[in-house]
Amino acid sequence: MKMRKHPNRREAIQKGIKVGMVLPFIGSALGSCNQKTQTDSSKLSEANRKMKILILGGTSFLGPHQVAYALSRGHSVSTFTRGKTKPTIYSELFDQVEQLIGDRENDLKSLEKGNWDLVIDNSGRNVEWTKKSAQLLKDKAELYLYTSSTGVYFPYLNGDIGEDTDLVLKTPDTLEDEILKMEYDYGVMKSNSELETIKAFGKDRSIIVRPTYMLGPADKTDRFIHWPVRLAKGGEILVPGKASDPVQYIDVRDVAEWMIRLGEEKMTGTYNAVGPKTAETVSEFVEKAKSAFDVESTFVQVDDYDFLKENEVYYIVPWIMPDKYNYGSARVDNKKALNSGLTIRDLKESIIDISEWWNAQDQERRDKFEQNPKSVLQREAEILKKWNERGNG
Repeated sequence: MKMRKHPNRREAIQKGIKVGMVLPFIGSALGSCNQKTQTDSSKLSEANRKMKILILGGTSFLGPHQVAYALSRGHSVSTFTRGKTKPTIYSELFDQVEQLIGDRENDLKSLEKGNWDLVIDNSGRNVEWTKKSAQLLKDKAELYLYTSSTGVYFPYLNGDIGEDTDLVLKTPDTLEDEILKMEYDYGVMKSNSELETIKAFGKDRSIIVRPTYMLGPADKTDRFIHWPVRLAKGGEILVPGKASDPVQYIDVRDVAEWMIRLGEEKMTGTYNAVGPKTAETVSEFVEKAKSAFDVESTFVQVDDYDFLKENEVYYIVPWIMPDKYNYGSARVDNKKALNSGLTIRDLKESIIDISEWWNAQDQERRDKFEQNPKSVLQREAEILKKWNERGNG
């Protein structure tokens, strides 16, 4: 798949979707993840009453992790989906879930009879969808949590982006670059969906969570898998960008579990769900990540942005080329979230779990990514050869 000039979160998502890879969950791959989630039930204070939770979506990447954690805490869970996407992780737990069927576009009938303590909107990919569901549920639920994105801050022109940073509310009319337009449109959709949530539920009953790039088991987009795959092989490894380039990312399980706790504590407000806990550079990231594997590795820092562009390396998540539009994409402030109970697991743990999950996928699925001739994974040796020929070896 050809890399584009302006890398961005939305493009990465769409590229992953276009690959069309099926993601069969093999239970043994996530045995350790299941076990870790199960132990959390003892941490729920008696003061935190059991909740009835409705998840709009719930069967894709983030949702199953929410379901597993909520059930482990003693909550009851309902999901609202079209009934077309089957969970590829924790599938056995969905026997304990009330599965409501409908369509956010034109069929919300199955939501008309229930009442819930917390609604989590994972599938609000259209402003009108969020508006209709929030308006319908405002008298049927106590709290509404909208799963947004740090994409609401696009373009990321400055550093130190906080929850009070102005949102992108309109795509420029004169914009010609299609990739930039797509990124603007995504941010505008998320921003206006946040506003519709607050309009229906009010600030005192709304929770807005803005995750950065989420990584973890069951990610269909494959936007992070490059690193576990490549680091496991060892040898001479290309690291893109300047050593000081910042990176931000977060394990999907940390987001999912924290969302449930926000509902338990009724901690309304807006939060950036961003890790790591403290600022981290791309060079620090790869050093930490490689500790997951007992292999010899050497890193080659390819720090010439023009050279990277020439060789179509615009991003390897979590590294995003910090051009004009993405300068601040990895400079989002997370202090409010951390002070509100967001916990960040060790990167080594995340890498190991993702690697085990990935290696349990069928060979065809893995080959589609690992053998893709246009991927950086396949082109790395060629790129490094060119880099060395320029006198950088």
